[in-house]
Amino acid sequence: MFNPLVSDRSGRIFDIPGLEAVGMKAGCLFRIDRREYTRMPKGSKLFMLPGRIPAGYNPDTGDFESLENYFAVAVFMPPAFTATYSAAYQLPSRRWSKIHLRGGGRGADALPLFCYTAAGFYKGGIYVAAVRVDRSTRHDPRFINLDLVKDNTIKIKKIFPRNRLIRHLADCALAYDCPGAQNFFLSREECPLPVSPHCNANCAGCISLNTQPRIRFTPTPEEIRDVALFHINRVRDTVLSFGQGCEGEPLLQADLIERSIRLIRKETSQGSININTNASRPESISRLFDIGLSSIRVSMNSCRPEYYKRYYKPTGYDFCDVLSSIKIAKRKKGFVSINYLTMPGFTDSADEYEAVKKFISYYKINMIQWRNLNFDPLEYFKIIKYPANPPETIGVRRIISNLRKSFPGLKMGYYNPAF
Repeated sequence: MFNPLVSDRSGRIFDIPGLEAVGMKAGCLFRIDRREYTRMPKGSKLFMLPGRIPAGYNPDTGDFESLENYFAVAVFMPPAFTATYSAAYQLPSRRWSKIHLRGGGRGADALPLFCYTAAGFYKGGIYVAAVRVDRSTRHDPRFINLDLVKDNTIKIKKIFPRNRLIRHLADCALAYDCPGAQNFFLSREECPLPVSPHCNANCAGCISLNTQPRIRFTPTPEEIRDVALFHINRVRDTVLSFGQGCEGEPLLQADLIERSIRLIRKETSQGSININTNASRPESISRLFDIGLSSIRVSMNSCRPEYYKRYYKPTGYDFCDVLSSIKIAKRKKGFVSINYLTMPGFTDSADEYEAVKKFISYYKINMIQWRNLNFDPLEYFKIIKYPANPPETIGVRRIISNLRKSFPGLKMGYYNPAF
């Protein structure tokens, strides 16, 4: 039996023998099938959730129990793993029901922008309710030598003493522990190219406004070219990616991106050029594919406009623009990925599953990247105004498996592929 993990007020984390660990979807308690568990990945972080009361399942009574003398515990996993259950917790102003709990209640601030994965303790180890969706070690901390990153930031800044973009990436790598920036200084994997200080969405969980500062300047095409060529010359089959966690929406700098791509392609045909985007400007997408863009990754929390709008709060564009951009990208023979922000209880609901199947069938996208939505689980369901309905949840792991069978040509993963 997997036992619940809890924390005391001092932050000491331990298990509760005799009880079974449980998970949460849309504020609803669930027993977790042991097949959902995988050993906690290296690089994971254990969090105590202040003001949150944990729960467990008592196999003797057949009831869920509140563990009111403790704080709930969650795991934040490294990339390539997607949560199948959120950590189970309640706020002090609420009480569990055997079936579900609606709303966030009062008595605690919203949790910071992390993914809060359910975990249990079994035979001396910690396990998480998650599925590995990508075998790549691109952001695996075991393969990122921080001492070498520090040394190389000094060396590369000396090579390009006037390049502000390289100085910005150095800050991302050293001050904010960004694996994308760290990989640039290690000359491996994907090359980040942040360009936009501004955005045209007001996402409820905006990382670039809450976890690290956005880029504060607009780089020149020459600065972007130099970063891109430096990386291409050292890394085979690399991806150059506009649109990073330290910026707003890159399509707001479409003219700059176009000039940069022209400069890059003037020097080399190597490397795939990708843009991570909200796909809000179809005309810009069309123009960029015409001059050498290889792929787009479109961020979406839902394939349905009402839930998309409640989370993204778009300004000056609509969901139909996102769909138009995807159509154009496919017409231009581009590779289209969906950055599918996954939240247990919503993403694996029966109605969202039906919506995503119709979406894939119609738009013929090439890939789904199963990214965890870093957001307070209870607050998320309040924001998108989605009703809890536990009997209609299918399961994240099962949805991924079903989509593989239904769409055998559809790639599944976590990272942008190179071509």
